[in-house]
Amino acid sequence: MANIKSAKKRVLVTAEKTERNKAIKSKVKTSIKKVESAVAEGNKEAAAEALKNATVEIDKATTKGVYHKNNASRKVSRLAKAVNKMA
Repeated sequence: MANIKSAKKRVLVTAEKTERNKAIKSKVKTSIKKVESAVAEGNKEAAAEALKNATVEIDKATTKGVYHKNNASRKVSRLAKAVNKMA
């Protein structure tokens, strides 16, 4: 570990932020998987509801700086496209 006080603090803060970002990314991935599984099952209502929840999670992650806005937009767009393709 570093010897300088500020460097020690940076190490601790970085570790905290890394844990927070991992948790947020995990939530997003889980919500995306729920949408994809609903689409695979062919359950349009469940897919639409899961899409709504996934969009909220992705937007929260973007607001907190975990994802870039274009990345988040691409994720939402792909999920919406998959749900809308269902007949």
